[in-house]
Amino acid sequence: MSISRSSAATAASLPRLWAEFGLIFVATPLIMALGLPPSVIWTGLAGMLILAVILLSRSIGFSWRSLLARPVVTDWTVLAGFVVLTVAVALALVLWLRPNALFMLPLHNERLWILILIFYPFVSALPQEIVFRALFFGRYGALFPGRHVAIAANAGVFSLAHLFYWNWPAVILTLFGGVVFAWAYREKGSFLFAWLMHALAGQIVFTTGLGVFFFHGMVR
Repeated sequence: MSISRSSAATAASLPRLWAEFGLIFVATPLIMALGLPPSVIWTGLAGMLILAVILLSRSIGFSWRSLLARPVVTDWTVLAGFVVLTVAVALALVLWLRPNALFMLPLHNERLWILILIFYPFVSALPQEIVFRALFFGRYGALFPGRHVAIAANAGVFSLAHLFYWNWPAVILTLFGGVVFAWAYREKGSFLFAWLMHALAGQIVFTTGLGVFFFHGMVR
């Protein structure tokens, strides 16, 4: 069972929804990347989360309970394959681009590494999934004809939101990651599954050393 596209279009005009979509998912990431100093980037992201919660709460047909309605893992084979592939890609990219960063955190800053493993799923992955999966599909899904177009658009704006890191690995990896997370949400019908995959991907990225591309200002 997949999560149905938004019925919000019945309560708000398509031009209004497109305007909201453009402001949240296109203009805001571009402003953060091109116009905001690094010190306020995370304030901007927090603002996006607050706005997402407000808009979702006002969207007809959306229920917060629906995000918890499906199992955390809807396909163990997919999850295992995703983890193995993510580890392999992360290791290959680190060895190719930044071999000196291989296992940098677990070897040289174990405390920070453990904190990231614990808090990344809740402080980073969860807010991103609310904005880029729940809000995107729950309020704006009806703007995109067909599931493939919706998933591609979702991956595109998810990648755009990481432009402020100003390096190609972050943009490309989040593009492919966005496809997977959008598929888990849209096709498997599970917000929790998308969140779990996102959380595991982040933990793998920071464990292997690929996280150097996801610290703002370290790579530019």
